[in-house]
Amino acid sequence: MAETAPALVLCVPSKGRLQENAHAFFARAGLDVVQARGARDYRGRLAQVPGVEIAFLSASEIVSQLAAGTAHLGVTGEDLVRESVPDADARLALLTPLGFGHANVVVAVPQAWIDVATMGDLEDVASAYHARRGERMRVATKYVNLTRRFFAGAGVSDYRIVESLGATEGAPAAGQAELIVDITTTGATLQANALKILDDGVMLRSQANLVAALRAAWTPQAREAARIILSRIAAEELARTTRDVEALDLAEGDAAAEHAAAHFKARLLTQSGRTMTFSVPGAKAAALADDLVGRGAGRVTIRAHQAVFSTDNPLAEALFRHLA
Repeated sequence: MAETAPALVLCVPSKGRLQENAHAFFARAGLDVVQARGARDYRGRLAQVPGVEIAFLSASEIVSQLAAGTAHLGVTGEDLVRESVPDADARLALLTPLGFGHANVVVAVPQAWIDVATMGDLEDVASAYHARRGERMRVATKYVNLTRRFFAGAGVSDYRIVESLGATEGAPAAGQAELIVDITTTGATLQANALKILDDGVMLRSQANLVAALRAAWTPQAREAARIILSRIAAEELARTTRDVEALDLAEGDAAAEHAAAHFKARLLTQSGRTMTFSVPGAKAAALADDLVGRGAGRVTIRAHQAVFSTDNPLAEALFRHLA
């Protein structure tokens, strides 16, 4: 008997820290990624959502599948999306950053270039280099498309790209290029190779994103599977980033609610007599509690939740707007 085609294909990284972080991300949302035959199985499923097939691929393969529309959702870095898909905004939707896989794509020059601190300085040096030598400065990079777009926006034109196949940061010391465009997390490797990032040389602050393919076959079944997945992710995200603050014996009522909204971005959830409960960004919960005590509340309690489901599903709504 032929296997039933999956309603939705979800791509996740096939190895390393990205895979571990992706699994942990879905697990926090109550979604278990299952590899039936172990780590070498390149197909899997979501235990809680029928009709979803997991494809375990490299980060670059995930971008290719999404751009081609052969997968519906995927976890991959924004840097790969912007580099590999020229019309990314027409083909893909970055639904939400996932909080891992952080790295910046940067322009780095030798530390010995003490008079070069900005892209404007780089243009001056590049023009002088071209006039003096009759050739353009070389930029070593794997990020050819990002480099061209960024340099054009900064008005830098006297350069040529040397595509890097190895350790890009070593290209200037090896005499293969004058400067580089590369990805970095801490900058330590650049410093170890006597390179510095230009003050305005951060081209992209990247991290892993949940990405949707706008040209995939979004059948009603695929949309419903996506709605369930995105509802759980949104519920976990809301629980992680907000807290409930309950104030007892609060006499001020409306005035306290208005003050909480204006100064702490709090939203009044319930009010029963002199008891009020607010939803507030987690970083502001303690400050709101102090404020409510100062306004006469007899007791204030801060509560965290595992998941907060709502009639609003902002991630699904964003996806469906793109698909409309």
